[in-house]
Amino acid sequence: MLNLVQLSLEDDKADDIVVIELADKSSIADFMVIASGRSQRQVGAMAEHLREKLKAAGLHGVAAEGMERCDWVLIDSGDVIVHLFRPEVRTFYNLEKMWGVDLVPAEGDAGKTASSA
Repeated sequence: MLNLVQLSLEDDKADDIVVIELADKSSIADFMVIASGRSQRQVGAMAEHLREKLKAAGLHGVAAEGMERCDWVLIDSGDVIVHLFRPEVRTFYNLEKMWGVDLVPAEGDAGKTASSA
């Protein structure tokens, strides 16, 4: 499922994709994915495309919050929680810091990965 999320976000040209492994930090999910879109329209489109792809993969009951404004959209797909932000909203909430993530670009990757903090 994580791969599907990452590919969907990359296809939609998401900026600064970060994957945080939660397995040893929390029981809410296995992974958290954080990404940015350049505008409300892009954030909304990324969220809708991801929901469609998750549904097509057989995942039912995917919850999404924040679709009304598209400043910050949270998609809960069970094992993977996805946060999609506009850049200034992402900077304000700074979820990566809250989870103790040291942002180091992954080599040959469009995004960043933080599997251990």
